[in-house]
Amino acid sequence: MQQYSPYPQYSQSLIRNKQGRRNMGSFFMSESLKQDIVHQKQLLYMTLDPNDPRIKNIPPMLNKYHSLYPLDQDGAKENQGKMFGYVTSVYKAICTQDGLPYAIRRIEGFRLSSEYALQAAESWRNLQHPNIVSLKEIFVSKEFGDNTLFFTYDYFPGSETIESKFLSQPNQTSFQPISESVLWSFITQLVSALKTIHSLGLVCRVIHPSKILLTGKNRIRLNGVGIFDVVNYDSPRNLAQFQHEDLLLLGRLILTLACRSAASITAQNLSNSIEYVSNTYSKDLYNLIVYLLTKPVINLPNIDEVVTMISGRLLQENNYLHTYTDDLETELGKEYENGRLFRLVTKLGFINERPLYDMDPRWSETGDRYLIKLFRDYIFHQVYDDGTPVLDFYHVVETLNKLDCGVDEKILLMSRDEQSLLVVSYKDLKKCIELAFSELVSQKSHLN
Repeated sequence: MQQYSPYPQYSQSLIRNKQGRRNMGSFFMSESLKQDIVHQKQLLYMTLDPNDPRIKNIPPMLNKYHSLYPLDQDGAKENQGKMFGYVTSVYKAICTQDGLPYAIRRIEGFRLSSEYALQAAESWRNLQHPNIVSLKEIFVSKEFGDNTLFFTYDYFPGSETIESKFLSQPNQTSFQPISESVLWSFITQLVSALKTIHSLGLVCRVIHPSKILLTGKNRIRLNGVGIFDVVNYDSPRNLAQFQHEDLLLLGRLILTLACRSAASITAQNLSNSIEYVSNTYSKDLYNLIVYLLTKPVINLPNIDEVVTMISGRLLQENNYLHTYTDDLETELGKEYENGRLFRLVTKLGFINERPLYDMDPRWSETGDRYLIKLFRDYIFHQVYDDGTPVLDFYHVVETLNKLDCGVDEKILLMSRDEQSLLVVSYKDLKKCIELAFSELVSQKSHLN
């Protein structure tokens, strides 16, 4: 093992058997989670290039929103027209009131016949559920050249529909069924959302692969709620029948995902699809699909019966959520540690080698500040025998942690010319840093 030089006094604290050291990855957020967050941040600030041909068809302002960015994938509009009866388009936009991004869905070609139609969707604005994309507001605007209806929802960057994730022409040679644990996770989330919706006397009607967003690890949310309430305001309303249709749509969705084929629910394929589920998945899943898709003889199925049927799976999902929460709290703890150490390094940066303070150009080179400078070298500027820099992240993290705690352990600091040796504790160094930083703060307050 190489020896540290030219400061041999530091070697005892740095040269040690690396067995027992924490892996460096344990100090930082996992790379996969980091990449997910970075990708989401990039999408939050996505704007259209000035040369993008789409920009000429998008207004600079829409009501109280600006920086509109189209979110539709190629060909998405054609499919959307089949869902709501009108072609729709979706944009990310920034609200001028709170500076937050939202997703705005435009209903193209729809003409609002009555203001009461907007009130029909008012209940959705008050509904908050972890598996429903919240509706924020509905408004009409002429900014696109006509009186167009718009629905504003929460925006989840990086989300995708389960249609694009699981049903977009999979390669049949490498076809893999969705694991049953994932299917049950989706089912329990959707049943939870439907339970809340139906208990409020509402109807979902958007249980379709194109309207369910995958916003995280097996995390799904119903998207586009409230639209049917407005566009079909004048249609006859039978609450019990519509809520039963929600359950029928749920059954079709589960079967579609289990077979990973939109064609699985057609009349000619239905029996074969159910047989495939029977041979591939558990009896519980098979029974649930059959219950949801079977035409009722007397009483219509209801969401409470579905909750009873999947109660055991709800406990499993609860266990998964607690485990995932533990994992996220662990990652959060790492970032808390990093933030705490960053504040220490920032204070060191403010103090070390400050060119002028209170008209004294040598302020950072005298008194307690000189100790802080030597300590900075102790952390960051050590070298090996051959003069190459020591880049030991573990040493940096360990040293800063001891400084933050103000432990009584003493270290030996050496000047760059090797003429001065100073023994000092982390506790004393912490006091020196706090005192020097307080001087800078008081000077700033005095000038203000």
